[in-house]
Amino acid sequence: MGHSRKKLDLTGQRFGKLTVISPAENVGSRTAWLCRCDCGNETVVTTARLRDGHRTSCGCDKPLQGYAPAEIGRASLTYVDGTCVEMIRASTKRCNNTSGVPGVDWMSSKNAWRAAICFKGKRHYLGCYKRFEDAVKARKRAEEELFAPFLAEFDCAANQ
Repeated sequence: MGHSRKKLDLTGQRFGKLTVISPAENVGSRTAWLCRCDCGNETVVTTARLRDGHRTSCGCDKPLQGYAPAEIGRASLTYVDGTCVEMIRASTKRCNNTSGVPGVDWMSSKNAWRAAICFKGKRHYLGCYKRFEDAVKARKRAEEELFAPFLAEFDCAANQ
């Protein structure tokens, strides 16, 4: 019999200047959390980095020249309500994506293509489709409905 590990709930806990707000989409296979820094910025941090003391702020308290290249990317990402603005703009797909389209993957158990989209810390399932093209259409429609207004509002606020 295997032991099932109970998932830690870090919501509300403080790690340096960071307060955990809610669970976030995993970073690779690692559990991640949306945190608010004392400066007001939000950032996503893995459980390990919070608990081992490697991340205690959004990066506001460290000069960029002190960061490793991978950390510069994380420190400069903009999160609003759990959504990374730069990732939406770049339309990035996860490294384990085999379809070539963000949010579309093959469900062998259902013999169908699944479409999903993550937005503001929540995964929205858009349905399963027999045809790949239909799953892609559902994903693109959701991007237009969710991402386009979000980016327009973000850009408007940033230019004020």
